[in-house]
Amino acid sequence: MLRLGLAVLLATVSSAAVAGPATKEQLMAPPAGARHYTISSVAGKHGDIWSWRTADARVAYRMSMTLRGWVTETDELMTTGPDKRPTAIEIRGFTDSGDATESFSVDSGGVAHWKTAVDGGAAPFAAKRYNTYGGPWLAGESDIEALVAAGDKGIDLLPTGHASIVVGKPVEITGPQGPKTVKLAFITGYSFSPIPMWLDADNHFFGNAGIISLLPEGYEAAGPRLKQIQDDATADMVRDVAHRFLRPANATPTLVDHILLFDSVAGKYLPDRAVLIANGKIATVAAGGTITAPAGATVLDGRGKTILPGLWDAHRHVGGDDWNLLQNVATGMTNYRSPGSMIDETLSIYKRRAAGDLLAPDGKVSVIIDRKDPLAAQGALTVTSAAEAIAAVDKIKAAGLWGVKFYTSMNPAWIAPAAAEAHKLGLHVHGHVPAGMRPLDAVRAGYDEVTHINFIMMQAMPQDVVDKANTAARLEGPAKYGKDVDLDSPAMTAFYAELGKRGTVIDPTLTVWEQLMTSDGTAMSPEYAAFADVSPPSVVRGWKIAGYPLFGDLTRDDFRKSFTKMVGLVGRLHRAGVPIVAGTDGYGLELVREIELYQQSGLSNAEALQTATIVPAKLTGMADRTGSIATGKTADVILVNGDVSQDLGNLRHVDTVFLDGYRLDAAALRRASGMSGMPQ
Repeated sequence: MLRLGLAVLLATVSSAAVAGPATKEQLMAPPAGARHYTISSVAGKHGDIWSWRTADARVAYRMSMTLRGWVTETDELMTTGPDKRPTAIEIRGFTDSGDATESFSVDSGGVAHWKTAVDGGAAPFAAKRYNTYGGPWLAGESDIEALVAAGDKGIDLLPTGHASIVVGKPVEITGPQGPKTVKLAFITGYSFSPIPMWLDADNHFFGNAGIISLLPEGYEAAGPRLKQIQDDATADMVRDVAHRFLRPANATPTLVDHILLFDSVAGKYLPDRAVLIANGKIATVAAGGTITAPAGATVLDGRGKTILPGLWDAHRHVGGDDWNLLQNVATGMTNYRSPGSMIDETLSIYKRRAAGDLLAPDGKVSVIIDRKDPLAAQGALTVTSAAEAIAAVDKIKAAGLWGVKFYTSMNPAWIAPAAAEAHKLGLHVHGHVPAGMRPLDAVRAGYDEVTHINFIMMQAMPQDVVDKANTAARLEGPAKYGKDVDLDSPAMTAFYAELGKRGTVIDPTLTVWEQLMTSDGTAMSPEYAAFADVSPPSVVRGWKIAGYPLFGDLTRDDFRKSFTKMVGLVGRLHRAGVPIVAGTDGYGLELVREIELYQQSGLSNAEALQTATIVPAKLTGMADRTGSIATGKTADVILVNGDVSQDLGNLRHVDTVFLDGYRLDAAALRRASGMSGMPQ
């Protein structure tokens, strides 16, 4: 979405600053006849946004959304000037990232002032337009109007940045009033990549289509078709990028000599090695200076660099953003495991990648199965019985995919029969732990893997938290009680031992919870800080959050103590022999921080790096061709500046990426994916 929807503080309403974010009951109620949009996915409806004119000629917006248990309740009042630019904005409410209130105003001297929970400032209003930090998504229509009016020259933004729009050809859809003409547009300047947006015949905002869509009430059924059209248009753009990099000149033999090599199988670093890459494979690995480069080969001096297997993100939801896949390659990711993608999108990615039309990592995909429920996961196959759950498993197998992922609203009684069907078909079984179950219950019912460390912490949570794990209780319970859990109690030690004996895999995604639990708005979370200077201003601003809203008498320090327990839990699982795979559940930019947190938990440097190389390769059955640097394996390899054995942070300094043997300049890849330089 165009709007970032993050935490802010309304300076102009003193009571909000004292009492905290407005509650749902304190927010505006839409009047009868208000313009109505819905937030939906193939899994069902997730929320509503209304808009109307107030008696004092302001524009009002009200948003209410529950997405997989996470609640957003916000409203916004906007005053516009003669030139239609907003001159005053008041946003109140809350999201899962904190207090969502925000203020913007222009004084009599033409100076704009803004304040949020994480930033504030002032600057001449001039011809610029304030880019809000959050608020109801529909309020972004004001920005669309300005972009269309500006044409090719675009608009300058406050606090910083520049945006523009390109409007495409018309498409006809049907809705409550019959046929309607809409146009696909792409906006640049707000994100790493162009953002698709739909306009009406008069170039006014119509809606967004995607895995989650924002569309006028009555047009929800058009969402999948609009999404397919914009996905096809995006595919055309990224095809040109792929063809620019995946060309014969980049597939010639390469000798990398005198370089520090990470042996992911042995879990150690080998100094002064030489690696010859040819015909898409690792041809030879030997001592430095002992390999003769073949005629026409490119020779790279590896001194001061480290060569490693390409990185894996074991929790990277692919589908819906081809540009993000390009960025993943640019930052050293050559493989992924997607724990929940839609079947049609997955097959499209596989087909286009195989044809050389998509520059993306290679990977394995699971599909989510959830009970049909208002809290069901977006993009899930929703079911209403054990028989339907089994049929959904069969559908995933028929599509040729790798695994099934069960979600939090599943009926616990359906897990065992559906998991048995999956295992019979050779599919991997993993997921969130359904409400009412503890992780050990899920494992005994057939889970091969549990995703997210908070669900592992559920083993020690009170029953009322376990029973509501398909709501925000799945974070709030561990946030509240985690700090007091004895990680070395006999019960927890026995829990780790059983997981280790069974070989149950854990996908912690610590970086998801680090940002939410430890952030207070004063600093950017460590997973993003290294990328701040090379990323678009609007993206960087969105990375600053006030943290998950506090509740009860808990403090931010309480949340941080609970997060520290989550980190410690990973170390104890590892020591008990539980396989750990590194995943981000994000952009993929968070991957290095995820690995660093594993080292903090007690894993060695090499053990932490194995979680993003050989361990996920083994998990997905791909270790015969990836995950390590060995003769005969696919050349999915990265060169990074610096000594990774001394600092895992050097993994962010990617110099060269070999993808299926293609030698790719990481700096050029970063530019193509929306970054302006090397991360810190």
